[in-house]
Amino acid sequence: MGDAIEPFEVRVEDDVLEDLHARLLRTRFPDAIDGTGWDYGMPVAYLRDLVGYWRDRYDWRAEEARLNTVPHFRTTLDGQAVHFIHARSPHAGALPLLMTHGWPGSVVEFLDVIPLLTHPDDARDAFHVVAPSLPGYGFSEPPRTRGWDVARIARAFVELMARLGYGRYGAQGGDWGAQVTTRIGSLDPGHCAGIHVNMAVATAPPDGPPLTEEEQADLAAMQAFMREEAGYANEQGTKPQTLGAALDDSPSGLLAWIVEKFRAWSDCDGDPENCFTRDQLITNVMLYWVTRTAASSARLYWEHMHGGLGGAPYVPVPTGVARYPKEPLRYPRSWVERQYHVTHWAVMPRGGHFAAMEQPELFADDVRAFLRTVR
Repeated sequence: MGDAIEPFEVRVEDDVLEDLHARLLRTRFPDAIDGTGWDYGMPVAYLRDLVGYWRDRYDWRAEEARLNTVPHFRTTLDGQAVHFIHARSPHAGALPLLMTHGWPGSVVEFLDVIPLLTHPDDARDAFHVVAPSLPGYGFSEPPRTRGWDVARIARAFVELMARLGYGRYGAQGGDWGAQVTTRIGSLDPGHCAGIHVNMAVATAPPDGPPLTEEEQADLAAMQAFMREEAGYANEQGTKPQTLGAALDDSPSGLLAWIVEKFRAWSDCDGDPENCFTRDQLITNVMLYWVTRTAASSARLYWEHMHGGLGGAPYVPVPTGVARYPKEPLRYPRSWVERQYHVTHWAVMPRGGHFAAMEQPELFADDVRAFLRTVR
């Protein structure tokens, strides 16, 4: 493939879907303690219901057609075949916008927000959207060598924007996408006009200002998250291949592993279907199942934990931060401002970790508001 950019169609072979259906038919569910809900993890009753929907009612071909309503491509970056959506706006003067997802998400997160950004009411708010699949995720090739950490991904995505001919662009990200976007803002200030993140990374200063009661509550919530919700990161960061053996073999296990996070990290009041449709949840899982990237996606945690990167470098370009109330990692503004050149700080009324998917209109409005300041 080399430097070529080739069109890509999302198309899953029939035998892959037939194998999936057979596995769903043979699902063996675990036992459970009577009367327990989500405190032990995915409730078996809900898992049975979701698996039944996936097996009997979910229509991958319809979802596949929806995915193909936006243009897909692949190219080779640093020896790695990378998939990306490239949805151009019809408006002259549209600003290129690189949008990067995280785990356990995918480019599915952006399907509702892309048309809002490419076809806005005001042409001055238009964007050409470039949304890659992280290496080892979705339709990007699983890395075959060590070292594909967030810094290397950032370098590859900077090269992608240059290859597309974009000399000036904005970048946006959440989760791993926020970490990649942070490094893009540091790495490419000559071309990256500004970054927008919905999960700003920060560390505690040695002698920062006193924290407000709200900031102290946010830190306490993060400590609770690390205690009760971060086991997935420790497992994926230490033994991703062991976990991958289970997730690559069991669609119901993969479904439980991912959907549990969509519930815990979203503004859904305890029910993931308050934020997402079943088709959205399952289509996102399908991008891990049909591409067999459960293990390769988890390896990004290992690379991050063992790469010796230390803290992210300072981001000198203008930075917009959208602070969603159910984002698990909400650092004090004074800490964030030590890491980024913050020029826009938005406290969002609702939404969580999967902001573009949960609240596409709010998300698009805030991205527009920030990037108006750097056009």
